[in-house]
Amino acid sequence: MAELLKDIYSKEFLLNFSRIVQSAYKAFDTTAFIAAVMDETWDALPLKARTRRISENLGFFLPSNYESALDILYEIADSCEGFPYLFFPDFVAVYGKAEKHWELSMNALELFTQKSSSEFAIRTFILSDPERVMRRMATWAEHPNEHVRRLSSEGCRPRLPWGEALSIFKDNPAPVLSILELLKADPSLYVRKSVANNLNDIAKDNSTIVLETAHRWIGINPDTNWILRHGCRTLIRKSNPEAMELFGYATSEDRTPLTTFASLSVQPSTLTIGDSCEIQYSLDVRGDEPVHIRIEYGINFVKANSKTSRKSFLLSDKTVAGGVHLAGTRKHSFSEMTTRRHYPGNHRIVLLVNGQEVAETILTLKMLEHQL
Repeated sequence: MAELLKDIYSKEFLLNFSRIVQSAYKAFDTTAFIAAVMDETWDALPLKARTRRISENLGFFLPSNYESALDILYEIADSCEGFPYLFFPDFVAVYGKAEKHWELSMNALELFTQKSSSEFAIRTFILSDPERVMRRMATWAEHPNEHVRRLSSEGCRPRLPWGEALSIFKDNPAPVLSILELLKADPSLYVRKSVANNLNDIAKDNSTIVLETAHRWIGINPDTNWILRHGCRTLIRKSNPEAMELFGYATSEDRTPLTTFASLSVQPSTLTIGDSCEIQYSLDVRGDEPVHIRIEYGINFVKANSKTSRKSFLLSDKTVAGGVHLAGTRKHSFSEMTTRRHYPGNHRIVLLVNGQEVAETILTLKMLEHQL
């Protein structure tokens, strides 16, 4: 079985970390610290809860004075780099929320994000005083270090995975977009990926605003164009007409379909939950001029309540010559997943070209006898 991410916080890890702490603070009680962290509830804790458990206990075993505790963490920060040390910025989120510590905490998050990441910890401060923190984020957006610039974007993503949602920015993304304006041509791919993911977050709640932004930014430079393409990926997957046109996907002209022929089949057409099928498609593209097309297949999955919900899967996204014939196959598994359960019934499968259905077929999914 693959090791769980939360298991990076092993007893060996905590022992090694404790030795590092003792190099700067000899009074650190390693035995008591590890016992407090890895108590009888430890095994059941998920990753983020383990991170919080460590940061909370650091507060008990480091000096009670916040500034003195930070000085120790500063001293050992260079020896504590990487994902496992998210508890450094989390310590700031737990113990540095007092008004008198605000400047100290911002400086700490700026430093610790260069060693690990402060993207989760900063959200505590945003929720408390968004305008003040966003002014600091604007400063960070022009920082010479790419990790700090990335924090200015990643930290205010409205829908950051694993992070607390920022409903204020779902409702009004203007403060976030003011930060992204400063980063839209950032020289670091690491930063540009964050900007694109932030735009994609915003698009899920405010598609019109993101499309307006895309029209303003498009053509500024190739890096900005890349950000926009990836930032609008959900809109493209949903075949938003404005997004499709903006990024050069072919559209129907005078009601002329994008394809002159299309077929879709599945083998076998009757399948048992847990097995796989082969999806075969074929199509002829219209006309003589090159066209940019996105080919997908969509499955209308039968749900527990007998209703259906479609999920699309990408087959190809490229510019092709007009009049070209395209064909291919794709294996699709109906094995159970943590993110999707399968239910018996007739599953409609469609072939999509730039969001338009051009062919369809039916797959019948059955249960094994022991599943009945």
